[in-house]
Amino acid sequence: MQFLYSGITSGSIYALIAIGFNIIYNTTGIINFAQGEFVMLGGMFIYSLLYMMNVPFIFAFPVALFGAFVLGVLFERVFIRYVKVKTELNLITITIAGSIILRGLAMLIWGRDTLLVESFIPAKTIQLYEGTITSDSVLVIGVSLFISFFLTIFFKKTKYGKAFRACYEDKIAASVCGINVRMVVMFSFGIAAFLGAVAGVAVSPITYVTYNDGVMSGLKGFSAAVMGGLGSFWGGIFGGIILGVSEAFFASVFPSGYKDAMAFLIILLILFFRPQGILGRKKATRV
Repeated sequence: MQFLYSGITSGSIYALIAIGFNIIYNTTGIINFAQGEFVMLGGMFIYSLLYMMNVPFIFAFPVALFGAFVLGVLFERVFIRYVKVKTELNLITITIAGSIILRGLAMLIWGRDTLLVESFIPAKTIQLYEGTITSDSVLVIGVSLFISFFLTIFFKKTKYGKAFRACYEDKIAASVCGINVRMVVMFSFGIAAFLGAVAGVAVSPITYVTYNDGVMSGLKGFSAAVMGGLGSFWGGIFGGIILGVSEAFFASVFPSGYKDAMAFLIILLILFFRPQGILGRKKATRV
């Protein structure tokens, strides 16, 4: 049971990152390989606000998330919008380049050392059935559940969320109906960056923060998105939890240093046997 609790904690983070991948995929049809860097930036922002500027957490938290949101919007405006030939290959290549640039800037600003972030809540160990869980892990799971619930309401009940869904179904039809598709795409990058920052802030007291955290976080979030089904909101959550639990049990059998290989093994299995993901759906092609 202890591995299950640990896996759910890390899986909750992967789920948030996977949802970010899916939001951008739904509005642009591309994979944003810079998504993991916003996880890193969320941790860096909260560290800077708390320990370099001495901002109280109650203010630092929303400021860090808002900063990531603005950076995500700027990322779309600078790297994506003005590309002349917007093929999937070109756009994906640009997101990889953007990822490298963000990582390099982070190294210049915050250095190569690991930055320690203390717990946001009093540290406690909670006894559960045949295992324990820390208060930091409870916070991570709680934040992930809250964000998932909030996004469900946003996409299903608000007109802005319905605009996102309309763009996913058919951008041309959405544009004809008066939806500003460019604006939706821009905000999709902002929301995805916001989600990455939430994950980065939530996990920073557990894993601490370094400038290259985004690489592995992004790959695991991508693996979770592929497993659940690219474009599927609940698929991202499902894929994240399954990936986190699988990693935890994998580490119980094999040396923990190999647990990162689990994400890539899952990608291969999904691509071989169910390319659309477990909860994904095949897209019909009109001829």
